[in-house]
Amino acid sequence: MTGLRVLAVDDVPPALEELSRMLRDCPEVGEVTAVGDPLSAVRNIQAGEFDAAFLDIAMPGLDGLELAALLGKLSHPPVIVFVTAYDRHAVSAFGVGAVDYVLKPIRAERLAAALTKVNRMVHALRVEHDDGRTSTPDTMPALAVDAAGRTRYVRRDEVRFVEAHGDYVRLHTPDGVHEVRMPISRLEDYWEDCGFVRVHRGFLVALNAVRELRSDSVGGVLAHTDSGDVPVSRRHARELRDRLLQAAQRGELGR
Repeated sequence: MTGLRVLAVDDVPPALEELSRMLRDCPEVGEVTAVGDPLSAVRNIQAGEFDAAFLDIAMPGLDGLELAALLGKLSHPPVIVFVTAYDRHAVSAFGVGAVDYVLKPIRAERLAAALTKVNRMVHALRVEHDDGRTSTPDTMPALAVDAAGRTRYVRRDEVRFVEAHGDYVRLHTPDGVHEVRMPISRLEDYWEDCGFVRVHRGFLVALNAVRELRSDSVGGVLAHTDSGDVPVSRRHARELRDRLLQAAQRGELGR
């Protein structure tokens, strides 16, 4: 299974159900294990590795801060994010190494921002544990697309360009257009090192998908791909030309 392996811990069942649902809706997350008490969390982590743990703070017995301190002693601890209704513990939360602190009620965009931090930390830790390997693990090589009760996976190398559409992005591929709930700025963070370039406020394009640059009817620039033309803003046109030239010199275009 691809994606982050996440443990969600909250002693309030409705809160745990909501957190788990929101995490499962995020494309970065591959698996969510939900538990209702800290001791169950410890047992689950002892039984298998997790990339991240989203912890409530106010829990009976062992609270979230104590649980995080305990997890920090593991040889490969999960990345910690606290999810709580109270902001008074923020200093203590970061003091035990949490990467973020999300207040209830949870907003989707706030959870997404926390997951971005988690992903970056997970990747950094994997490189550190790889003893001398300098390449970072691949980030989101495919996105799950739900349509008509079915889920398919669109590979990054199928995507010619990405179009912003409200809270969604549209992935333009030779076999059609697919919508995924994700801000385009977040997808740019993940794919910018994989050959995708911002060419307009609402568009990313895969460099190796660009066949030529064209002028439109009003003197603007279009990047032509086999899945359609992509508008290029004036502020991004020079950078795109430079990036295309560099890719061509390296023999990377048209792959």
